[in-house]
Amino acid sequence: MTCYMYGQEKRYVTVKKSYEVMGGEFDITVISEDEELGYIYIQEALAEVQRIEKLISSWDADSETSLINKNAGIKPVPVSWELYKLIERSILLSEITNGAFDITFTPLNHIWKLDGTMEDVPSSTEVKNVKNKVGYKNIVLNGKDQTVFLSKKGMRISFGGIGKGFAADKAKALLVSNDVKAGIINIAGDITTWGTKITGDKWLIGVMNPNQKGDISSWIPILESSVATTSGDGNFVMSGNNKYTHIMNPKTGYPAVGVNSVSVFAKSAETSDALATSIFVMGLDAGLALINQLGDTEVIIVDSANKMHKSNGVLLN
Repeated sequence: MTCYMYGQEKRYVTVKKSYEVMGGEFDITVISEDEELGYIYIQEALAEVQRIEKLISSWDADSETSLINKNAGIKPVPVSWELYKLIERSILLSEITNGAFDITFTPLNHIWKLDGTMEDVPSSTEVKNVKNKVGYKNIVLNGKDQTVFLSKKGMRISFGGIGKGFAADKAKALLVSNDVKAGIINIAGDITTWGTKITGDKWLIGVMNPNQKGDISSWIPILESSVATTSGDGNFVMSGNNKYTHIMNPKTGYPAVGVNSVSVFAKSAETSDALATSIFVMGLDAGLALINQLGDTEVIIVDSANKMHKSNGVLLN
């Protein structure tokens, strides 16, 4: 879709495209001086997201992430500075959230198959055995040699709670460095923006009505900001009266409970992504307390009773 605006000095167009990437939909809009150049910018952004996917994918046997996992409990693995710093930031987020965010949660997915294939809930013994392989403090970083070592055999890392936000930020940074005036990037719900629409209006993010699925209850204008939403409405299973979501609590070894969705607004998509996952695990009170202590960060939490809660700086229209 392309929209035109004629100004006194320059003529700008809005160019939009959608792709499938990183297991979800990648929607991108850029403001450009002409349509052809806009599509070139979008292709560059797509290539950057695909490059990041290749770097962090735990499904790609040749990725640096897979090499780290293959050598868990065996030896440190030299990695690129980009991945090293992402893991370093992930560990810092684990510290800030008291372990609610943890990229080593992956082994829990082997017993909690919340894709519809799980027939029985894992026993407490199974959970305990697998949980022994989870823990960010067992990630050993060596800045001098630029290596990553998982100290226990069977450990695994993955970036499901931060990777899409990281990719969105990288794509945005590339476009900004190419002097793209403005745009909005959405990778499976992880959104980042810069600049404004060609009308001068801010980009708008819809807040879902918790009591009416599919309806927007209000719109929030965002400028030079990002938002990410973590929801329990994706993969889940029911056992008796219990709903087990796909969001794992690394500290307990069980799926997180008590929250239906979390939307975090922050400067970077990476931070929004990671904190949305963290707060879903932490729960309502601890999540609000954390966000209200952080600068330039806000949250909307919908609890298990579908009641909406907001951090101090959220103003809904």
